[in-house]
Amino acid sequence: MAERKAYVERNTLETQINASINLDGTGKARFDIGVPFLEHMLDQIARHGLIDLDINCKGDLEIDDHHTVEDVGITLGQAFSKAIGDKKGIRRYGHAYVPLDEALSRVVIDFSGRPGLQMHVPFTRAVVGGFDVDLFQEFFQGFVNHANVSLHIDNLRGTNTHHQIETVFKAFGRALRMAVELDERMAGQMPSTKGVL
Repeated sequence: MAERKAYVERNTLETQINASINLDGTGKARFDIGVPFLEHMLDQIARHGLIDLDINCKGDLEIDDHHTVEDVGITLGQAFSKAIGDKKGIRRYGHAYVPLDEALSRVVIDFSGRPGLQMHVPFTRAVVGGFDVDLFQEFFQGFVNHANVSLHIDNLRGTNTHHQIETVFKAFGRALRMAVELDERMAGQMPSTKGVL
C-alpha cells in the first residue's frame, strides 16, 4: 500500500504555514500555531482520527486570530486532498456522533469532490478562553473549499460552549477516519458510479 502522506506549505502576507499529515498514522500531533484553543481542537482531530498531524504557523496574531485560523483550515484541506490522492478504494463517507457530558454533536462528511459546508452550532457563548468561536466557521469553510468535501456539522444539544466545540472536533476526527479508511471490498475501485471524484 502506498503511503498516504503529504506535506504542504502555504505562504501569504498574513500567514506562513507548513503542515505534514499521515492518514494512516497513530494520532501523533505537534502544533506550533500560537492559538492554544485551536491547537487543543486540532489535537482532537489527530487523536480521534488516528491521523498524524504536524502544523506550524506564523500568523498576524497581533491583529487577531482570524487569518491564522482560516489559513490553517485551508492548509489542512490541501494536505488532505494531496494525501488521499485519487480516492480509489476509500470508504468516501464518514459520520460520527460524539457526546461530552450535556453536549452532543453529529458530523457527516463526503469526499465528493464538491465543496459544501452546512454548520449548525448554536454557541452559547461568543468567546472561550479568549478565542472567538465564530472563527470555527472560517476554519471549516477553508477546509471544505480545499479538501473538496461536503461537510455537515450539527450540535444537537449543549449548554457549555467548550463542550459543544470539543464534541464537534472529536466527531470530525472520527468521521474523517471512517471516510478515508481503505475498504478491502472496494479493491481499489472508485467509490462513485461516475468513475471519478
